[in-house]
Amino acid sequence: MTETAASDGRRGDRYEQSIVTDFRQRMSYSSYLDLERLLSAQHPVSHPEHHDELLFIVQHQTTELWLKLVLHELEDACALLRDDLLQPALKRIARVKHIQRTLTEQWSVLATLTPTEYSQFRGFLGNSSGFQSWQYRAVEFALGNKDARMLRVFESDPAAHELVEGILNAPTLYDEFLRYLHRAGFDVPASVLERDVREAYRFTPELTPVFVQIYEHADDHWSQYEACEELVDLEDNFQLWRFRHLKTVQRTIGMKTGTGGSSGVPFLQKALDVTFFPELYAVRTQIGTTA
Repeated sequence: MTETAASDGRRGDRYEQSIVTDFRQRMSYSSYLDLERLLSAQHPVSHPEHHDELLFIVQHQTTELWLKLVLHELEDACALLRDDLLQPALKRIARVKHIQRTLTEQWSVLATLTPTEYSQFRGFLGNSSGFQSWQYRAVEFALGNKDARMLRVFESDPAAHELVEGILNAPTLYDEFLRYLHRAGFDVPASVLERDVREAYRFTPELTPVFVQIYEHADDHWSQYEACEELVDLEDNFQLWRFRHLKTVQRTIGMKTGTGGSSGVPFLQKALDVTFFPELYAVRTQIGTTA
């Protein structure tokens, strides 16, 4: 073997003598991530155990992990807006957008579950349903789609109930952004600033001129203009996620009712009509139409 060939062979050997291998008294990758607990948290309930139930469990567990991070980022974005730190808040929102894309693409994995395969273990799920995800509900509340009646679903889980109720009682991301705009000198209506934050956000026509000003004079209000577009991206991504959810459910169970008692596809269809930031869409109709 020539020296060059021997050298090339050594390049293919990725083992390096400096690599740490003794973790008896050191933190390892596994211990840092608590993999023993994480990877033992999948408990199929079908009898006999159906091969595809693990897919179903992992899909939903990973979704919950991403939702945990979304809540973490939205909470901090709200805090940053309260301190008038718009750019760092936008960084948090940008991260949420990337998570949303991951969550949307993730539906393609679950869509490999055929109707026949799912029907063979669906009956074992009882009344468990994604509708009961308190983290998903918390995200919806944090973005403005609030409904105090939803708290009933979490009464059997005091910790979850307390967390979701706390977000119900707190200003939404949009509330904090509108309050920031007010402090920055924009004429945000008092009815918006003083609204009951426990209620779902409703379209306020008097607010739209604020966004007309920002969009038609973007060079003068670039940071606010950028923030508006980031929020529109956030909502668009959420709607894409909802749509992929609907189509995956329709592909898998057709028009059957949901395991948690919802109407299934019709219930998910109604969610497509929900908007978090209505004035940011209304402004698009008005831009270029005023003298």
